[in-house]
Amino acid sequence: QVQLVESGGGLVQPGGSLRLSCAASGRTFSNHAMGWFRQAQGKEREFVAAMGWGTLHADSVKGRFTISRDNAKNTVYLQMNNLKPEDTAVYYCAADPRRYWDLRTYEYDYWGQGTQVTVSS
Repeated sequence: QVQLVESGGGLVQPGGSLRLSCAASGRTFSNHAMGWFRQAQGKEREFVAAMGWGTLHADSVKGRFTISRDNAKNTVYLQMNNLKPEDTAVYYCAADPRRYWDLRTYEYDYWGQGTQVTVSS
């Protein structure tokens, strides 16, 4: 059974940093696209970043967030720097083997439960 478990969320001041982790289990994920999405209260879920054959970051986080992965640990990370209040959301990890070569399609088969990130002074 596939499981994705996010961690690393919390409360941070504007300009601060956080690193989210997503531990995957249940299969080998090296040939899966791994993605990060977020959903702010009252808003639709939006794409943040993905990693498969390459990497892709949303324009809103480019230059501030960086996705990376450690295939040996089946873990994907999201390093978030220079956080802004508008980054406040629940962040979700996702995985899908179909997206490895198609990072611009955001329908994923597997999802984690999410971790809350709050940026506030």
